[in-house]
Amino acid sequence: MIPFRAILAVLIFAAFVAPLTFASHVHRSPTSGQASSSHKPKHGRRTAHHARGQQAIDPERATQIQQALIREHYLTGEATGTWDAATVAAMQKYQADHGWQTKLMPDARALKNLGLGPDYSGAINANNSNFATPPPVSGIPSDQVAGFFSASRASQ
Repeated sequence: MIPFRAILAVLIFAAFVAPLTFASHVHRSPTSGQASSSHKPKHGRRTAHHARGQQAIDPERATQIQQALIREHYLTGEATGTWDAATVAAMQKYQADHGWQTKLMPDARALKNLGLGPDYSGAINANNSNFATPPPVSGIPSDQVAGFFSASRASQ
């Protein structure tokens, strides 16, 4: 039987250790009420806001899009290369007619549908490609496979 002192020692040890193991760390804000200087710029310094993503459409690309919209009867006149209000309205109408978003830059699906998708003709593997039939999965010649098949059918 376990001595009473050993049981008492284990219980006292557990009483001291258990609160320490289950305690959580509480984060307290600084007492001064000021934010750390590493999080905010210092007074007098202004940080430049850098816009991300495509901000404008290249005039050459705008001309291509306008020509495609004219071809599809969504825009009239000549392609100017300027991404103007008429071009935006025509692109939004085209996208809306196809059930795509209309509030942002031209949708990739719309550009592909207009024939303005990516051009892979200059890709490394596109020129002089050899589209030969791939080798069979099995290395066994087909006449041998037929022989094996017929032999296995005969033995059944």
